[in-house]
Amino acid sequence: MEVKKISKIGQGAEGIVYKAEVGNRAKSVDPGDVEASDIKHSLSVIKERVSKSYRLPEIDLSLRKFRTRREAKILEKLSQIGFDSPKLILMDDENMTVEMGFIEGDKLRDVLSDKPEEYSREIGRKLAILHNAGIIHGDLTTSNMILDKNKKVHLIDFGLSFFSNKVEDKAVDLHLVMHALESKHYAIFSKCFAEVIKEYKKEADDSASIIKRLEIVEMRGRNKEKA
Repeated sequence: MEVKKISKIGQGAEGIVYKAEVGNRAKSVDPGDVEASDIKHSLSVIKERVSKSYRLPEIDLSLRKFRTRREAKILEKLSQIGFDSPKLILMDDENMTVEMGFIEGDKLRDVLSDKPEEYSREIGRKLAILHNAGIIHGDLTTSNMILDKNKKVHLIDFGLSFFSNKVEDKAVDLHLVMHALESKHYAIFSKCFAEVIKEYKKEADDSASIIKRLEIVEMRGRNKEKA
């Protein structure tokens, strides 16, 4: 069945995101060695990676194809571990698109102040699960988190994500959360990030080393601002 784009819902450095309407159909999900499967969706999201004119055409093509495949692999891995994130429907590395399930809800950016400590603990738990699976999000802001109707936090937009078990990469991810909370939610930043860290310490493997490295990452950032 043909996919019908309903509306453009976002645009970032990686590409354009559309809400789409679909019906019953067989989906060939191929982000690597993934089996084809039959799945049903009424709404989906399609991300199209757009060409960048400032890059050499062959480099642009290679990079967009690589990132499209990698995002699909990450979404498939997240589905395997039952993580709250969009479910992969279809990866098309010829047209540079990734289609995924649509998550109904509010951006956490707009509702964090309703229950700041509770939602911040959920961020800490989700980030720990992500890191324990060896996945770095790479763009952790409250705009890339959806609170669904059951008050569950879903992480979205894995366009800059990658696989890594390096302490440095996990610390940088934490730093991104801290920076996002500080810049967008300044009035509640301190208590929110304290809850993120508290929950992350409980759940993340080797959390002591990661949080220690976070201090180094923060210091590095402050030195850059002074320079």
